[in-house]
Amino acid sequence: MTRMTARLSVTVAATAAPLLLLSWAAGPAQAHGAPTDPVSRVYACSPEGGDAGRSAACRAAVAANGTPFTAWDNLRVAGVNGRDRQVIPDGRLCSGNLPAYRGLDLARRDWPATRLTPGERLTMTYASTIAHTGTFRLYLTKPGYDPGKPLTWSDLPERPFAQVTDPPLRKGAYHIDATLPKDRTGRQILYTVWQNSSTPDTYYSCSDVVFPEKGARETGGGKAAPATTRPTPATGGRAAPGTDGAGTDRRVSSAAGTPVAEETRAGSGPSAPVLAGGAAAVLVLTGGAVLAVRLRRR
Repeated sequence: MTRMTARLSVTVAATAAPLLLLSWAAGPAQAHGAPTDPVSRVYACSPEGGDAGRSAACRAAVAANGTPFTAWDNLRVAGVNGRDRQVIPDGRLCSGNLPAYRGLDLARRDWPATRLTPGERLTMTYASTIAHTGTFRLYLTKPGYDPGKPLTWSDLPERPFAQVTDPPLRKGAYHIDATLPKDRTGRQILYTVWQNSSTPDTYYSCSDVVFPEKGARETGGGKAAPATTRPTPATGGRAAPGTDGAGTDRRVSSAAGTPVAEETRAGSGPSAPVLAGGAAAVLVLTGGAVLAVRLRRR
């Protein structure tokens, strides 16, 4: 009877292991994401952000937050349903009014920023863990915006300069094409709202960008500082953050002008819980197999 009971326990453990794996895998299956090009504050200041995370602005944001921005892809608010200006208060736009991201609302002039050229084509790379339906709305702060003050809804136009519904998910990211307004100079904020239609969630993000000042000489005959081209590294099927999906590396600079955006490390980021769940399931299966062998020897 004891041997039969032991064999039954092994069978139950072996059967439960795949279920355990499925339960872990289902954890991050919700829509998660954030812009990686132009780099968003939450990604730049996350453990994935490379040198950006060591910038003065990111250190201050983490200190104000009290915890690091490990869940850079989870800045979402449920039940907004298009009422962004009614639900998210002024001064809390970058955090979505979520306490876990409050450090992103700091009014500073030295956030890691991406250099852009007014009036030119932009391809935003919005990293995501799974395809979901929804609409992306892109706003750019108005001319004369003061980055030394908290971001408010009055700093943004009523209408987005670009809106895209249900773009395809390719290599772990959405790629959103838009034409930038022609009348921006200096530091601005590219504010992105992703309103899901397959979930009740809306995602918010602030990407700091820099346009040439009026009268300033632009690099490369009227274009932004030249980008370098490299092969897209293997990132588990995801587009390398900081690239446009074709391997073009857009330059992201800190206040000192040094490149700060780096690619996501394999095995990290939002897919890590799946790996952890798989490891747990393997341990259960392995333990069950060892126990079965021991019982047969008795």
